[in-house]
Amino acid sequence: MDYSRELQDALAAAAVAGEYLRAEYAAFTPIPNAPAHISTHADRESQEIILRHLRAAFPADGLVAEEKTPTVADAPQNTERQWVIDPIDGTRGFAIKNGEFSVMIALTAGGRPVVGVVLEPVSGRLTYAAAGLGCWRKDGDGESVACRVTAVGELAAAVLTQSHSKPGKPKPVQVKLAPARVIETYSAGIKMALVARGEADLYVNDYPEFHDWDICAGEVLVVEAGGTVTEYTGTPVRYGLAGAKRRSGLVASNGLLHAAAIERLR
Repeated sequence: MDYSRELQDALAAAAVAGEYLRAEYAAFTPIPNAPAHISTHADRESQEIILRHLRAAFPADGLVAEEKTPTVADAPQNTERQWVIDPIDGTRGFAIKNGEFSVMIALTAGGRPVVGVVLEPVSGRLTYAAAGLGCWRKDGDGESVACRVTAVGELAAAVLTQSHSKPGKPKPVQVKLAPARVIETYSAGIKMALVARGEADLYVNDYPEFHDWDICAGEVLVVEAGGTVTEYTGTPVRYGLAGAKRRSGLVASNGLLHAAAIERLR
């Protein structure tokens, strides 16, 4: 199926939300010790901007989103197609004002992700994809360029992207995989975009619980760029479980590293 129209509407919704967030970010007073699960008024308004746009374009589709806002409550239930939204992925990066946050918009059809958009409002980096249409990057006002994952085949030569670790205390995943280099950022959307863009080789999410909106858009990017995304077991990620909750971990890679990474993580 051609998802060109859905992709264009997702890009349009992300652009409007991104414009709003850039203005809010500029005026926001930093919270240096912001907790990991902080939520702000900007999260909720960004979500409503996105959902109102998508609801107008696709009124029969379901909506799954991080924040409890009116448009989510009014959306159709148990639909075959569902939009999955994280209005600010990495809100801590927004709150401390280091720029490490993204807008994530995805569409699932029959439980499989088919459209994904990750916009980084501060830098203007945009990465987007749709099933069968490939993955694309656009930086600021530049032209869109096709994305492809790397061809690195050894974990010892790999670049791992992960959440921030405490100074001098590497994360367990980093110890197990022993990569050549690590890139740390708050947003899962940015991490998966790094893999899709070929700027990192591997991303592992080992949180005991996270949600569909944290990874759904990113999965489309990585897969359409030629990579692989699974749970820790190596099985496909299942979306639409109760509460949109995930407890089986996530590995996103260039594909060549996938089996070795999963074996190490076990």
